[in-house]
Amino acid sequence: MRFEFATARRILFGRGLIQEAGELAGRLGKNALVVTGQGGADPRVLLERLEKSAVRTHLFSVTGEPTVDLVREGVAQALEAGCDLVIGFGGGSSLDTAKAVAALLANPGDLFDYLEVIGQGKTLQQDPLPWVAIPTTAGTGSEVTRNAVLYSPDHQVKVSLRSPAMLARLAIIDPELTFSLPQAITASTGMDALAQVIEPFVSLRANPLTDGHCREGMRRAAWALRGAYQDGADGEAREAMCVVSLMGGLALANAGLGAVHGFAAPIGGMFSAPHGAVCASLLAPVMEVNLQALRERATAPGVLERYREAAQILTCNPAASAEDGAAWLDDLRKDLNIPPLSSYGITESDIPELVEKGRQASSMQANPIRLTDEELRKILQMAL
Repeated sequence: MRFEFATARRILFGRGLIQEAGELAGRLGKNALVVTGQGGADPRVLLERLEKSAVRTHLFSVTGEPTVDLVREGVAQALEAGCDLVIGFGGGSSLDTAKAVAALLANPGDLFDYLEVIGQGKTLQQDPLPWVAIPTTAGTGSEVTRNAVLYSPDHQVKVSLRSPAMLARLAIIDPELTFSLPQAITASTGMDALAQVIEPFVSLRANPLTDGHCREGMRRAAWALRGAYQDGADGEAREAMCVVSLMGGLALANAGLGAVHGFAAPIGGMFSAPHGAVCASLLAPVMEVNLQALRERATAPGVLERYREAAQILTCNPAASAEDGAAWLDDLRKDLNIPPLSSYGITESDIPELVEKGRQASSMQANPIRLTDEELRKILQMAL
């Protein structure tokens, strides 16, 4: 047995912690680039605390998915302002932009020198500038992951800038920041969080440390996701989903993901589709096709047992079969009003290109079984 577990240097979790963010961030730097997104919690709640702690701030807004050019703009603004600290405040787009900017501020050359797949994939030579992660959604777990997912319009694909050194110096998770999220975002980000405690649990790189996070994350998501969706002011459900998101980030950073996220990257690159909603549409089909492939090829019986355990956790039924888990996920998708992939303009004619790009995605490499092109096509057809 051999595995690694790495995460943010310090993680703080609790309601109301945003009140302490200025003091905590001020210990790491006094001139911060604050990367914010659209919607969600008002960044003024953070800016006021930073001002009280004598931390100068320079706002950098992320209005959509983080792109390679956006990251370059962030780096230029931070250099001009002489920033010694980067703070990400928002959803996954804001946090990924912040960690990428922090990495490039400390390393020479261009972003494409370090990008996977479409770049040279070089290793970062220097530790990034200190960066603080403050998520305002319960979904990506980006506050404790070691990669930034970036979109390249020229290549129509999302790829990662990745390094263990990119883990946040400090992650502050305050569930109260998620209370104002609208239903649609609660649903899509919540399903992303759920995917990120299921996929690492059955991945080729699963290990005892990540297994614990996945099991507990699934248990909480099984009851909390519907609760947070139905009543955004349900503090217990919101808090539980923040735990699920955090545990998913810890798990995926150390055990990888699978076909759900393997397809989500090229779909996000080719179509204007929310990442979480894409994952939600793919979860049940991926589980169903993986199970069929595992049974037909009689490989990895331990993975079949893991799928059965996941189904029992999600359904709260100790007699549930692995296939019951896929049915439960599809019912959840419907209950949360997650649309099919066809609603984003994806058609049968796009499937060959998505299969080709999905096969090359880094997340696909940890899927519990290598799927054939026909099986990959079937997943997309089921999700349309």
